[in-house]
Amino acid sequence: MIKCDEVIKELEKLAPLSLAESWDNVGLLIGNREQKVKNIMVTLDINYEVITEAVEKKVDLIISHHPIIFKPLKKITEDDLLGKMVRILVKNNISVYAAHTNLDICQGGLNDLFASKLQLKNIKVLEVLQKQKLKKIVVFIPEGYEDSVRQAMTNAGAGWIGDYSDCTYTCKGIGTFRPLEGTNPFVGKQGKIEKVNEYRLETVVPENKISDVVQSMIKAHPYEEVAYDVYPLEIEGKAIGLGRIGELDKQTTFAEFINIVKSILNTTHVQYIGNKQSIVSKIAVCTGSGGDLIPSCLKQNADVYVTGDIKYHQAQLAQEMGLNIIDAGHYQTEYIVVSFLAEYIRNIFHQKDICIFETECNRNIIHTL
Repeated sequence: MIKCDEVIKELEKLAPLSLAESWDNVGLLIGNREQKVKNIMVTLDINYEVITEAVEKKVDLIISHHPIIFKPLKKITEDDLLGKMVRILVKNNISVYAAHTNLDICQGGLNDLFASKLQLKNIKVLEVLQKQKLKKIVVFIPEGYEDSVRQAMTNAGAGWIGDYSDCTYTCKGIGTFRPLEGTNPFVGKQGKIEKVNEYRLETVVPENKISDVVQSMIKAHPYEEVAYDVYPLEIEGKAIGLGRIGELDKQTTFAEFINIVKSILNTTHVQYIGNKQSIVSKIAVCTGSGGDLIPSCLKQNADVYVTGDIKYHQAQLAQEMGLNIIDAGHYQTEYIVVSFLAEYIRNIFHQKDICIFETECNRNIIHTL
């Protein structure tokens, strides 16, 4: 078995908590990071039926997209449904972790997944909230170990410049040091000045990955004391924000694209706004409720916007501005998160003795006749 904290760290590598919207409630909401975990269940929502399923399957950890707790609780009793659900979870020692807007926003998260399922190309952020902050890290490595240290650092997230990975620079020089009393030097003897052929390796690192990169670097480095520097940079990294926008491989009609979306989301009905005969190629997406991003779609000249929960006045704006919209529903645009997160965890812990379930109880509660 593994600890709950091990799963949390992997989830937060993908979707750092710092990316979540200010109104959101993400992270470990119920439970103990030190809890032993054998059975994990992934779900879009947590309701009474899902909790009953978790108890029956002896689940230790529920990973949910929608948080079970949004607002501070004044009491936890069985007089209301939320209090009753929280009491059942605590009584059965079931931890609950939520990855919500941070998973929507992060690179490789839910919106990137949706865009890739639509086979969009040249995918960019639809509404930029911030630019990734970058730092430069420099480390000095003895000859013969430069490749293993470099690989450890890039595997931990260093060396990304745009769509290029493993970007580093090295130059050769002479390092000097004197091991003092109490040291156990990799090279040299106590009290004697040593000169060693070394490489200076430098690379860029996203600010939120500095800790992981430094730890991986030190672990791979042969020296007892590793000499390295971290510098702030004025340049910015990748854009971070809401939704995605990209291009189809070839133009099609809006009517045909509607059928493509229905097929990908495995739904028989969607709502739409616009001209079914119009030719489309530039597609914007936002999973869940994305009506507020219509101005960003117009600014980036999208032909179609796929999202959920469009309000009437938002539909009017889109109609007047010539933007085609597919409202596929909140549930349908987000349910893809379940298999995605389950597979993500399986791939990381495939050699561990754990079971990962996808809930059988999530369903769209909004029906169309």
